Amino acid sequence: MIGACIGSFLNVVIYRLPLGMSVNKPNRSFCPLCKNQLSLWQNLPIVSWLFLRGKCGHCAAPIPFRYIAVEFVTAVLFVLAWWLFPPQVAPFLWVLLALFVAITWIDAEHLIIPTNLTWAGSAIGLIACAVWPQLPALSGFGGTWWQGLLGGGIGWTAGFFGLWAVVELGKMAFGKKAMKFDKEVEWSLREPVGDDDPMLFVIDGEEVPWWDIFSRKTDRLVVDATEVVVDGEETGAGELIIRESGIQLADGRSFELAKMKSLSGQARGAVIPREAMGMGDVHLLGMIGAFFGWSGVFFSLFAASLFALIAALIGRIGFGKQLPFGPFLAMGAAAWMFGGWRLWQWYLGFVGLW
Repeated sequence: MIGACIGSFLNVVIYRLPLGMSVNKPNRSFCPLCKNQLSLWQNLPIVSWLFLRGKCGHCAAPIPFRYIAVEFVTAVLFVLAWWLFPPQVAPFLWVLLALFVAITWIDAEHLIIPTNLTWAGSAIGLIACAVWPQLPALSGFGGTWWQGLLGGGIGWTAGFFGLWAVVELGKMAFGKKAMKFDKEVEWSLREPVGDDDPMLFVIDGEEVPWWDIFSRKTDRLVVDATEVVVDGEETGAGELIIRESGIQLADGRSFELAKMKSLSGQARGAVIPREAMGMGDVHLLGMIGAFFGWSGVFFSLFAASLFALIAALIGRIGFGKQLPFGPFLAMGAAAWMFGGWRLWQWYLGFVGLW
């Protein structure tokens, strides 16, 4: 019951957090379509979705299956954690599992991982290691609270900085996508259609979401423009530099995107910044290490890669296509938590290191 209720709140987090909304105000859940607030009986975890047959009680709009899935999955995970772990650490693992559920759905839907969730989770993980030092015990630590805390700290360091190095090397090797065209093509910035949609950079019909371009403050989108039209006015040709919050024309003039109504033109090419992996994954693996130590980091990363490969094969997702990695890291860590560590023990014993 506790897990299902937490899952109901996680649905609020999953919907509101990526949109920049407060999870507390309004303090009552509401239908995203008709905006009517839900009554108590319409907001009972799992039960209300089934009773309403997956439709809003006010406007009959479909309620996504995700809502009951989040509540059910969270409930099951909470039961497993309470069953397999001692009471003093189970509440900490409940927090971790709740964060996994929220991050999984947010990353799957929006391709982002809110770092405020992972920072809070990392701090809670270190506290959990101090309360129950066996949690990161496979890192070679255990016993006293400070040894557990040290194991969690080493795990966070291994997870965060290890994956950070991979991201930086990937940025150096594959951090730009150069597009060249034999003839002039149209390009433009397109405003989001709905609340859940991003702004798009469109060139020759190809749409690139804004958040995929500007993962870092230093990222720049460079357009080899033969025509630039700002708010309906022709401004000349040349190298156009687009940043997350503004543009710079070839003649040196700058404009803020927030004050512009439209931006379009013609181009012969563009250089689009890209990331092989987002920094959100780095923070997430650091959080996993804060709970499970360095051995949990390596197992989770290896398992996540296998899960992602299987998903890509099943979904026929080709090379170069986007695939959110956060859900698979969460799955890999959950696999470690619910028995994967036994495989690690067996492997170390098999090679004579345990």
